[in-house]
Amino acid sequence: MTSYLIFVLKRFGQFLLVVFLGVTITFFVTHLTPIDPVEESIGAITQMGQSDPNAIELMRQSLRELYGMEGSIWQQYLNFWLRLATGDLGPSLSAFPTPVSTIILRSLPWTIGLMTVSTLITFVLGNAIGALAGYYRKDMVLKAVSLVFIALLPIPYYILAFVLLIVFGYLWPVLPINGGYEMNANLDLSFALVFDILKHSILPALSLILVGAGSWLIGMRALVSNIITEDYVVFAELGGVPKRKILRSYIARNAMVPQFTGLAMSLGAIFNGTVITEIVFGYPGIGNLLIEAVHAGDYSLVLGLSALSIVGVAAAVFIIDILSPLIDPRIKVE
Repeated sequence: MTSYLIFVLKRFGQFLLVVFLGVTITFFVTHLTPIDPVEESIGAITQMGQSDPNAIELMRQSLRELYGMEGSIWQQYLNFWLRLATGDLGPSLSAFPTPVSTIILRSLPWTIGLMTVSTLITFVLGNAIGALAGYYRKDMVLKAVSLVFIALLPIPYYILAFVLLIVFGYLWPVLPINGGYEMNANLDLSFALVFDILKHSILPALSLILVGAGSWLIGMRALVSNIITEDYVVFAELGGVPKRKILRSYIARNAMVPQFTGLAMSLGAIFNGTVITEIVFGYPGIGNLLIEAVHAGDYSLVLGLSALSIVGVAAAVFIIDILSPLIDPRIKVE
């Protein structure tokens, strides 16, 4: 137990280091760009007719203090970490004075909902077909289904998104192709609103599921193909154990260990959003928000979204590391 605790503490230290380095790099990349958002804001104000030099200078100082841009780049860096420690990401440059955290929280549930459901469906579908195809290798139906998903695998998900948009939006218009809900929808929580949201998420989710299932299928099929040659599987078959039980209890259970590692990584990456898919379908997630922030030069929002992504992926890796020895006894803690 002591060795495992030391192992967890080491991994937690690595997690903090990754977050620190990732956020630091993002900070300097955004702050060393030639664009000065304060001067951009001042320029926009002067174009509206404000020309009093004293008022403009006072406004410039207020904006620099508000955005944490006072002093040298190192002072700004220190102030950034002090504010970040309290959860203060500052106001958005493009949606002033709305806080960055408020804007992110508006879009985050959309991405989490879309990506979590899509990832889990992709995981279950791909692994189920892969396990069956790996065990029942002569089944023609499973071969045909596997071939379809493998053929879809190299297609970029945004290309498939455009195809789905054309098919279900124009040729056979049965599903909504834009937004997260109808423009005139009543936003009070109700069954009608939930159904509307689910209906709007079908095409974005489908574009991710159809492309992503193939990779899980290939991985699971390869794992099952290796496991069925193990002695304990051969002995179980010779002993007359039903094939369903062999597949479920002897093969799939062991094959799922490395697959769960991949699942944790995929769930950690949901904070990245799916930028192009969200743009194609006008989905109000953080991927769409990131593009809008980049176009608007809102590096406070870009930095907040990047920090969220870094923490999400690093946390997924940390959780995988500390749970792997508990899930798979073959992994030794040193």
